[in-house]
Amino acid sequence: MRAVVTVTGSDRRGIIAKVSGFLFERNVNIEDISQTILGDQFAMIMMVDTSESGEDFAALSSALEEMGKKIGMTVRLQHADIFDAMHNV
Repeated sequence: MRAVVTVTGSDRRGIIAKVSGFLFERNVNIEDISQTILGDQFAMIMMVDTSESGEDFAALSSALEEMGKKIGMTVRLQHADIFDAMHNV
């Protein structure tokens, strides 16, 4: 299943490594990634494929949010079609 991971918060070293490592450990494939820094704020969007992950979507989403809290970032996982609908007005 295609999904979108968004990561936002204050910029610091290791954000991409932490998030991509977390996804790797759960067998989630990163298909595309875009990141930017606006002032001291970090923003990243990843298009991912969760179809080979052993975790169900809700558990994966919850685990990502918890990991985000540990690194001081807001991390969200959304189904790609929902993300697209919310951002195409």
